[in-house]
Parts: sequence; C-alpha cells; structure tokens
Amino acid sequence: MRCPFCGHLESQVKDSRPSEDGTAIRRRRACPECGGRFTTFERVQLRELTILKRSGRRAPFDREKLVRSIAIAIRKRSIDAERVERMVSGIVRQLESRGETEIGSEVIGELVMKALKSLDEVAYVRYASVYRDFRETQDFARFLGEEGLNEEGEVVEP
Repeated sequence: MRCPFCGHLESQVKDSRPSEDGTAIRRRRACPECGGRFTTFERVQLRELTILKRSGRRAPFDREKLVRSIAIAIRKRSIDAERVERMVSGIVRQLESRGETEIGSEVIGELVMKALKSLDEVAYVRYASVYRDFRETQDFARFLGEEGLNEEGEVVEP
C-alpha cells in the first residue's frame, strides 16, 4: 500500500481487526520510509458498479465519493461515525445486490435520502436540498410539506 504522506510504495501492517459491523478489515499501517502511520479498510466487492449520470455520462462507482457527500450533509451534527459507516455499507450492499452493473445516479440519491431520513432529519433535508437542486426557500417549504412535516419541522403522521 502506497504511503499517503511520502508516496513510498511499501508499508507495513501493524494491526488488523474486523470493523464493528464486520463488513471490513481495518488495518493500521506504518511507512518504513517516513514513519507515517495511517489506516486502511479492506472490503468485499461483489461486482464493479457503473453509475449512469443524469447527463448520460458513465462513471465507475466510488464509495469514497458517497462517503464525502454524506459527510457534507451531516457536518456539525452529532452523529457517530460508526453509524454513518454502517449506513454507507448498507447502501453499497443494496446497490451490489440489485443484480445490475449499471445504476442510475437517481437510485443512489434516493437510497441516500431514505437512509439519512432515518438517521437525522436535518442531514436528510441538507442532502435533499443539493440533490433536488433547491433554488429558493419555497423549495424547502414544498419539500417539507411533501414529507409530512409541520412548520416546526416535526414529523406529522399521514
């Protein structure tokens, strides 16, 4: 594994253990060149996924991009990193188990919104505002009205 600090091509594994949810192996590594320490995760990949963008362009699925977009939505929210990791792993498993190698970006967006809604309502609205391209405050009001929330942001049962 290449060192992220100095770029040296070799690193030594100092410790390995399964992640809390058992979907990955967490490895602590050290670079023999610069002495830098870093963590890597090893996961099972069932199939190569390709994302079909709204523009028609195709791109390989990037788990880290999914993690970054969720991190933006949950920024400054008190959400345990392990819960987020379990959520991301669940989304990836759902995508891989679809049986398709090409998946529309809207499918991923909807899965993320569904997962965020059960995790944190504020993060859910933040993500939706970018995903659905809100332009005005009325867009938020319409969205929240559709989702069964009252003016105070509380969930109203239909």
